[in-house]
Amino acid sequence: MKGAYGDYQDLVDEISALLGAPATLENRDFGLIAFGAHDSDDDTAMDPVRTRSILTRKSTPAVRAWFEGFGITRATGPVRIPAAPDAGVFRDRICLPVRHRGVVLGYVWLLDADPGPSPDRLTAAMQVAERIGALLADEERAGADLSRELRAALTAERGWQYDMALTALRSALGPDADGLHALVCVVPWPGGEAPSPRTAPGAAALCTLPWPGPLPTGATAPDAARASRPGAGSGAAQGPGAGSRGGGSGSGARAGTGSAGAGGTASGIAGSSGASGTAEGTGAAGGEAAGAHALAALIRLRSADVPAPALTAADRLRAAATGGQAPAAPGAAGTAGAQAQPGAVRGGRAAVPPTAAWAARAGGDRPDVVAGIAEPRRGLADVGEAWREASSAARAAAAQPRLGPVARWSAIGPYRLLTALPPTAPGDPAARALLAPAHRELARTAETFLDCAGQAGRTAAALGIHRQTLYYRLSRVEQLTGLDLDDGEDRLLLHMALKAARL
Repeated sequence: MKGAYGDYQDLVDEISALLGAPATLENRDFGLIAFGAHDSDDDTAMDPVRTRSILTRKSTPAVRAWFEGFGITRATGPVRIPAAPDAGVFRDRICLPVRHRGVVLGYVWLLDADPGPSPDRLTAAMQVAERIGALLADEERAGADLSRELRAALTAERGWQYDMALTALRSALGPDADGLHALVCVVPWPGGEAPSPRTAPGAAALCTLPWPGPLPTGATAPDAARASRPGAGSGAAQGPGAGSRGGGSGSGARAGTGSAGAGGTASGIAGSSGASGTAEGTGAAGGEAAGAHALAALIRLRSADVPAPALTAADRLRAAATGGQAPAAPGAAGTAGAQAQPGAVRGGRAAVPPTAAWAARAGGDRPDVVAGIAEPRRGLADVGEAWREASSAARAAAAQPRLGPVARWSAIGPYRLLTALPPTAPGDPAARALLAPAHRELARTAETFLDCAGQAGRTAAALGIHRQTLYYRLSRVEQLTGLDLDDGEDRLLLHMALKAARL
């Protein structure tokens, strides 16, 4: 596992090489962090206690109490512990306490032998343990202590309260406060507690916040499962819904120019009109977000041009939110026929027909957890703006298959503007009739046409229909909306209305 400024595995391997024995690193709660390779034929080296620690990544309370009985929590140097076959400890152990400023943060364990390591080598190994302690202390400082400070900075209104929150966060972060960071938003996050900072390498601070927007498709607010109703109308904008069958891309053009967001993914819009007459969602965002939470993670970067730490953290946190591996990305990858990879960042024009990505999503291969990443920033002055970017990117990833499951703010196109609208903003009246369930196919046709930059050949091929059928549907769209699809501004209005309905 990587720390903020080093690699735990490398440090454990360094101790193993110094002492000539495989080492194991555990935190102070006896949770496994890293371990050295065991290549001996001696079966006693893999006794039940060591085997359980490696396989389950933890030890039992009884084992912990037994080892602590040798004074390892108070020790400042190596502690030799004799074998105890009755307790499952077949070999003598050496314990190197991992401390930072006098506080024990973990333990390095090695199998002892006769005559064992020399005092000089043990001293050198303790120096490596001190470096491990510095990393553990750095990550622990980014844990629950800073949740309150980060949450306050992200939720405070501009003014003296925001200034005070930033001052508190800067003080808590210390020198890290002036470094380069990227803010990551993961939604939905199970429960209201932030995870261990070791879940996200390079995390400077993590916290949870209530999530006011719709959830990703298939996700349910952990605290309010009954609130999840995919595609349900509630008088507020929801996300994209029913799918379609896609074909290849074609050529040809219809007079006029494409509107903003051309090249986006076509949708199968299945909206409805609420009692209030507001344009409803399109069925993609999962349910209502009552009781849902998002996780905010402030991730250290070494360069603004290298976002890899933020992408890795987003993947790790998505995996933690689902209790295992990061869910697979929906739809198609950046090249035709390739499978999308977990955490793949979407940006630019889709390389496969838009409806193909939508069909894959409608078929069930959709992310339950998404992440958004803000633009890198140095210092904390604009952390509130960074959170807006990260949460907007997460909303876009949930709404548009080609953007998720991890989306960067810089790659979400028109959603940079659309996500700035209030979640309850009413849809444009011109699109209200088109978003009714009875006209789902017409809405899908209109969005595909606009996504294809108004090119009739590409649109017909993507939808798998004849051009004459396409022209008939587009004329029906014009009748329902009162808009002229040969007019650039009318196209822009309709395109944005259809994209906004996804949110």
